[in-house]
Amino acid sequence: MPRRLRRRAAVAGHRRGRGRGGTGVALAFAAGPSGERCERGARRRGRGRRTVSVGPGGPGAAPTAALSPSRLGAVLRRALWWLVLTVTGGVRRHGQLPPRGCVVVANHSSHADTAALLAALDARHRPAIGAAADYWFASPWRRCVCRVLAAGFPVRRTGGGMDDLLSMADGLRAGRAVVLFPEGTRGADGAVGAFHRGALVLAERAGVPVVPVAIAGTDRLLPKHGRLRSSPVRVRIGEPLPPTATPEDARAAVAALHARTPAEPPRDSPVRRRVASVAASRLGLLLAFVWACAEALSWPLMPELLLGVACVAVPRAALRLSFAALAGSLAGGLLALQLANTGLQLPAPLTTDRMRAQVRQELAAESASAVRHQPWNGIPFKVYAAEAGRADVPAADWFVESARARGGRTLTVGAAFAVLGLLLCRFRRHYGAYVALLGAGFAAGLSLVVAGWN
Repeated sequence: MPRRLRRRAAVAGHRRGRGRGGTGVALAFAAGPSGERCERGARRRGRGRRTVSVGPGGPGAAPTAALSPSRLGAVLRRALWWLVLTVTGGVRRHGQLPPRGCVVVANHSSHADTAALLAALDARHRPAIGAAADYWFASPWRRCVCRVLAAGFPVRRTGGGMDDLLSMADGLRAGRAVVLFPEGTRGADGAVGAFHRGALVLAERAGVPVVPVAIAGTDRLLPKHGRLRSSPVRVRIGEPLPPTATPEDARAAVAALHARTPAEPPRDSPVRRRVASVAASRLGLLLAFVWACAEALSWPLMPELLLGVACVAVPRAALRLSFAALAGSLAGGLLALQLANTGLQLPAPLTTDRMRAQVRQELAAESASAVRHQPWNGIPFKVYAAEAGRADVPAADWFVESARARGGRTLTVGAAFAVLGLLLCRFRRHYGAYVALLGAGFAAGLSLVVAGWN
């Protein structure tokens, strides 16, 4: 290597080493105030090194810290992430922050850790979450996502990071909570790594306590280099440590809390487990298809009842089950139309002459498109299919219109029950009671519909 290139490499390595290791900042989302300017990071030609500017002073300038965020913004962010984590398995907090400002130090194993803390910490503390400036503030779209979805400030990892942290001292004295991940990166094995000193220096300089927090479950919710899945999340807030605490003290407190915070799955119902094992298999798809096909011919129970039982038991299978039920309904409708066209009349329990008269009137006026009324008027799909066959409605027209009408209803119902299953994840032990209530509600509703058309 030429002498000049070796000299440049040595200087760059010295600068990188001097700026690292003191702050320990790495997390999923970060945001600043809406008026904070962040210039784009520029790559120097031929050197492969990126300098990120996150303040108005140009390249390498210290980031402008968010000192006066909106309380409303903190409330909205907490509501957003609480809703997201509720849908993906639930979030539960133990303990609470002290009433005044504090530095929160937490273990870090997933990009979902930030969402868990924003959902669990009180909005009155207006949590500010530090983020690596060279990653989360290096491009406009990341910067926008960070600012909109989380409250925070950028911290440089290539020199000047300690100044970025200390710029939050006034916010701490004003009652804010500054959240940092002192490990500096996401752990892969669930163990709590060594803590850097930046968070402790900030707490000592601002004269505020250090609050250890343990997060469990996020490594299963969103694993490192993995995809999102359903998992409960637990956040445990410990007793405050004095501002003079050492990184070793903070790490020991977080590790002890983490050991006491297992992300245990909620208690389950044996009925739900059995239903889920069937619904998630090929047998479940076949059952949904046959049920919907039989309902289009003669069976009195709607396929939506099956979706209500199966999609709540295993939400991830809702889309497959819904499409299987839709396919069965369309196949049964076509078969019922052809059978009626040949003069064959199948049994149609729980239907009335008034239903058939209404359908004949609609078919005479609208032909195949009359089936669009079926999802809303309570008349069974089999009545429309049989009367369409007797009215010589073309099969192709019937298939297109029934696919439009039945598709919208079946897929919407399946999605709604899937969301309900996610929301009720923590109450799985009561699945048997849910099925009983669903059956009773369906029977009551069917009785009212039949009585109304009698």
